[in-house]
Amino acid sequence: MTQQIHDQVRERYAESARQVLATSTAACCGEQGIGPELYSALEKSELPDAAVMASLGCGNPLAVAELHEGERVLDLGSGGGIDVLLSAKRVGPTGRAIGLDMTDEMLALAQRNAAEAGATNVEFLKGQIEAIPLPAASVDVVISNCVVNLAADKPSVFREIARVLRSGGRVGITDIVAENALTPEERATRGSYVGCIAGALSFSEFEVGLREVGLTDVSVTSTHLVTDGMHSAIIKATKPASPVESLDAAAGLALVGPCCGGDGCC
Repeated sequence: MTQQIHDQVRERYAESARQVLATSTAACCGEQGIGPELYSALEKSELPDAAVMASLGCGNPLAVAELHEGERVLDLGSGGGIDVLLSAKRVGPTGRAIGLDMTDEMLALAQRNAAEAGATNVEFLKGQIEAIPLPAASVDVVISNCVVNLAADKPSVFREIARVLRSGGRVGITDIVAENALTPEERATRGSYVGCIAGALSFSEFEVGLREVGLTDVSVTSTHLVTDGMHSAIIKATKPASPVESLDAAAGLALVGPCCGGDGCC
């Protein structure tokens, strides 16, 4: 079943990339509230047209992640590269934006878009989000745009997110989420798996999944209704600082010494 889902998703998104490459027209996910219209005109003006047209997301994770100069960002299911290229601009030349996708056609499109944009602080990796091909504790931020719902093994995705995040790192993603009352069967009647609906977790399932891998400050917040009982949502979480780092920070404060009552000797 896992391989079948991977094959279905890969073919759907390969076809989307081929459509953009061959016809320079947008590839739609087939559901309302999904696609390039979720980005501002300013953001779209910063990018090659093909990166915008290939967007199949359900939100704008860059509005969620609050990226900073010098950070390393990983985009799960990076597609044509829209969020990687926007991230690269925000983290600057001292940062790095990494895209992960399992579809050769999307990777080729993303590489072309990066070259057209002149982006030098980006890279694209081939792989599945259930087994991220990066070392542990190697990124500051994980973003994703309407991709976790497509994963065949979501607990593995959550474990991998927690593994690659550095201590104190954070998650800022958008995804399709089901109302808690809907059963998996009811979700499937509202849309296909590759159409971003049938594989969606519920609000509570998403939150529990992130907490079970040790992430904290988890929130799952609806942004707009996609179809009956199904919402686009922003999901945030944090990887707690390790005990060793906390001790190091405390030791550093002890070396500085206590504040002396506001007389300037802190």
